[in-house]
Amino acid sequence: MTIAIDPVDLAARLIACPSITPREGGAVTVLANALEPLGFTCHRFLSGDAPDGPVENMVATRGSGGPHFAFAGHVDVVPPGPGWTSDPFAPEVRGGILYGRGAVDMKGGIAAFVAAAAQVREHPGTLSLLITGDEEGPAIHGTRAIMDWMAERGIRPEMILIGEPTSEARLGDVVKIGRRGSVNMDIVIPGVQGHVAYPHRADNPITKLGRVLTALDALHLDDGTDAFQPSNLEVTDVETANPAGNVIPGEARARLNIRFNNLHRGDDLVDLVRRTVEQEAPGSRVDARVSGEAFLTPPGRLYDIVTEAIRAETGIEPKLSTSGGTSDGRFLIALCPVVDFGLPNATMHKLDEAAAVDDLHALTRIYARVIGAALGG
Repeated sequence: MTIAIDPVDLAARLIACPSITPREGGAVTVLANALEPLGFTCHRFLSGDAPDGPVENMVATRGSGGPHFAFAGHVDVVPPGPGWTSDPFAPEVRGGILYGRGAVDMKGGIAAFVAAAAQVREHPGTLSLLITGDEEGPAIHGTRAIMDWMAERGIRPEMILIGEPTSEARLGDVVKIGRRGSVNMDIVIPGVQGHVAYPHRADNPITKLGRVLTALDALHLDDGTDAFQPSNLEVTDVETANPAGNVIPGEARARLNIRFNNLHRGDDLVDLVRRTVEQEAPGSRVDARVSGEAFLTPPGRLYDIVTEAIRAETGIEPKLSTSGGTSDGRFLIALCPVVDFGLPNATMHKLDEAAAVDDLHALTRIYARVIGAALGG
């Protein structure tokens, strides 16, 4: 029996699940209920503890043996915030547009892939979906836990497509073939609190922090590569928590993020910042967390399959890019070649997030072509 799935309807049912990281909100159940009639076996498991967990993950598989093609995605969403035209978790179609938190990032992409899997029922090898609820959060208990789960069972895909919203002006114009790495750092500059009228009895940490930020701004990380734009360091916060105008604070803090290309490793950049801070403000502290290393998928069969599917369905020659933020490809690249491709991303993380109904159907057709080509069905 052939089962047809409407990607718009499935996306709407997923949007209706308030799955703000790390809550699942019923989204994994909605997916499992859609996948099991299509012949998938759904393995669900929890990982992690509060406050960053527990996170519900799912590995859904159909078929056996090789080749093994996998789709990776996340059902968690960022908080909607106030100011929406309609309830962000009550999906609505208005004027051919589906509105709701997660429509683009990335419940719409997941729905399109499930609908595509319903179209391509017969195929050799293994088709799987790797679904997490921890991509928008710390990403500790999500895809990395899925990789551990698969490793324990000897499961290893040969190619992975991540359904992140990569398109820009129109569906199909951008495919992400790599991503920059990301490292966050907190700088703590100690001082001695005192009265502003008696500066000799105090030690102003703001002055030292100013020297630190000037030195960090002067760092030249690189000029970019053929595949990546130049790495960039951005200061994202400066504070002293000082409520009084006549007090020299006892401590100053700054926060920064570096998005870096594959000329660097995260730990090396942490060392560079620590040396710079220590030179300008001895005795300071730098706390760092590398959330992902830069990666690049070399040209190969996965490139060809995805670009040909886009070209055949839309007539567009997609741009291969490494711009933008991170994705769980930073972890999955350890398994096999990975690319990201999905819906237009103009409204992701914004008020009134939305996906065009026509794009959801077109993306389903593209994904169906990809499945067929990847598995030889």
